[in-house]
Amino acid sequence: MLTVIVSGLRARWASFVGGFLALALGVGLLATMGLGLSATFHAPERSPQRFASSPVVVQGQDRLTLDVRRGPATVPVTHRLDRPQPVDTELLRELRARWTVTTSGGPDAVGVEAPSADVRALVGDRARVLTGHARVEADPDPERDARALVGLNALLGTAGGVTAFVSVFVVASTFAFAVALRRREFGLLRTAGATPGQVRRMLLAEATVLGVLASGAGCALGALGAPVLARTLVEGGLAPRWFAAGEAVWPFHLAFWTGLTVALAGAVAASRRAGKVGPAAALRDADVDTDVLPVGRALLGAGLLAAGLVLLVHACATDPSSLLKRKTYTTVPMLLIGGTALLSPLLVRPAARLLGALGTGGGRGGAVGMLVRENSAASVRRTAAVAAPVLVTVALAGTLFGSAASVTRARAEEARQQTVSPTAPTSVFVRDGEEAVVKYGARAVTDPAAFAKLAHLPVVAGDLGGLDDGSIVVNEEFERRGVGETVEVWRADGSGPVRLRVAAVLARGTGDNGPYVTRANAPGATAAEAKTRTDTKTPTETEAALTASPQARLGMILVLGIALVYTVIGLANTLLMATSVRGAELSALRLAGATRAQILRVVTGEAVLATAIGTLLGLAVTAAVLGALAAALSSLGAPVTLAVPWSTTTAAAAVCTAVAVAASAVPAWRLTR
Repeated sequence: MLTVIVSGLRARWASFVGGFLALALGVGLLATMGLGLSATFHAPERSPQRFASSPVVVQGQDRLTLDVRRGPATVPVTHRLDRPQPVDTELLRELRARWTVTTSGGPDAVGVEAPSADVRALVGDRARVLTGHARVEADPDPERDARALVGLNALLGTAGGVTAFVSVFVVASTFAFAVALRRREFGLLRTAGATPGQVRRMLLAEATVLGVLASGAGCALGALGAPVLARTLVEGGLAPRWFAAGEAVWPFHLAFWTGLTVALAGAVAASRRAGKVGPAAALRDADVDTDVLPVGRALLGAGLLAAGLVLLVHACATDPSSLLKRKTYTTVPMLLIGGTALLSPLLVRPAARLLGALGTGGGRGGAVGMLVRENSAASVRRTAAVAAPVLVTVALAGTLFGSAASVTRARAEEARQQTVSPTAPTSVFVRDGEEAVVKYGARAVTDPAAFAKLAHLPVVAGDLGGLDDGSIVVNEEFERRGVGETVEVWRADGSGPVRLRVAAVLARGTGDNGPYVTRANAPGATAAEAKTRTDTKTPTETEAALTASPQARLGMILVLGIALVYTVIGLANTLLMATSVRGAELSALRLAGATRAQILRVVTGEAVLATAIGTLLGLAVTAAVLGALAAALSSLGAPVTLAVPWSTTTAAAAVCTAVAVAASAVPAWRLTR
């Protein structure tokens, strides 16, 4: 058995190169993303700057602590305030009377030259006492490092998730198709006396050897790629200058074992099918595409497709705003893509004949057109294996770019319509039942009368004219949102509670309709911070400003780039393998009188038709996702302005088509010399 395995690997090295490269690159990208992601979990420790020379810092309270009920017990819950409160005047006088006190940058904190125990005894619970490294909390914007990592974590997490999905999908498909092409070899082995178990063990042993080598090479690529990724993120302004790739070990373990598992999974199903049939049946099955959709694949595909559709419908019905979040419009399409790709063999024959007929003018394309159409419909495995990676790329391009652009366009249009009088940013804290306290980003209205006259907000109940120092304008997310009801609110500086009457209720919209209060309930919201909701920009300019987020753009480009790279590898490898075993078929066409040019047109026409089928299926997934998004925007009362990324999907399909044509034409030209 070992001799057969070694001989097979040596004789079929060319067919294993594509799978090796795809798996190694996938493992490398997983390791790279994992190392980058591990570095976003913790910000580095920084030395104190504002009070670097003071051993003790007394800072005003910067947290609001309220008791909430968790089961039968009551526990405290703490929220950070927008800014620390000033140090109490009486406390400051007492500190200065006993020790040397230094001030720097504002009244919220002072440095004290004294033993920390003595300072704590004097201060008690009137303020916070910071010593050692904790003094950095008195620096300006102490959360900036952690906040800088939040977006980066989301970016790398999304890219890593899509990398895992695309690499697993493409590599598993490549391995499974490579095994399917060897059915004649399996028939000969069975005829020579090999048992089904021996055939299965041979394939699994080959997959194990290839998986171990490719995964090891991928881990080495990941170690080299992680520093490059970190430098790229820093140079692109997506990460702070101190950001560097992590040194954790778990990304290598995750990437290696994922790669090996994928390699084995790609061979298991095909090896079981190859081992079940008898010798004569195996030889007969070598030239006929039967059993192209096993029960397990059909059930898995139907389950994924149903899960994706159910999630879309459920979100539209119960929580439409969730469809506007990147996490949702990134993950749900993967379910739809995976389900559609697994079920693609069911769609290949009708789609091939339909598109083939359209492409040849209703069936009048002559012998070449007829061969393209019928070969594609008959060779379901080959056509589906080519269409699947195209489906992944086109669908990701359409859903990611289309959803992000549509949400951004809706928010820009909503912001343009909601021109209001000068407001300032603030926060309010509100109890959500007895179990939680929620912090809302709010707006402080400078002139309530002008606000009521000029604002164009989606009011669903009440009147903006009722806003005064004893009231609040809320949105539909509030638990208590009936006009005239009272809401218990803590202000941005932690003062309260104050009971405010609900003057009006706003629709959720795209998520920007936060609560509104007057300046009397927004301490710290100074006139210098006051600004209009939008300015005089045109809708196009506003949208351009909102889409200028480099993280969003680079994230989508990174995700699509990963999918496109894998599609290129998967397409090239699949078509090189598929065309290289068609020597007898192409020779028969030559004997029947076909010229080399006609044969090349047939082979490349099949590749173009397969990519067209993948593009069509990808656009169908895109239509489902964007249709659900349109329904969600409509139910939220937001402007429905879908942005279909035709240029992106067309470019992705064009690249796939070019690669498919080249990968099929080169071996066909060599075989027909």
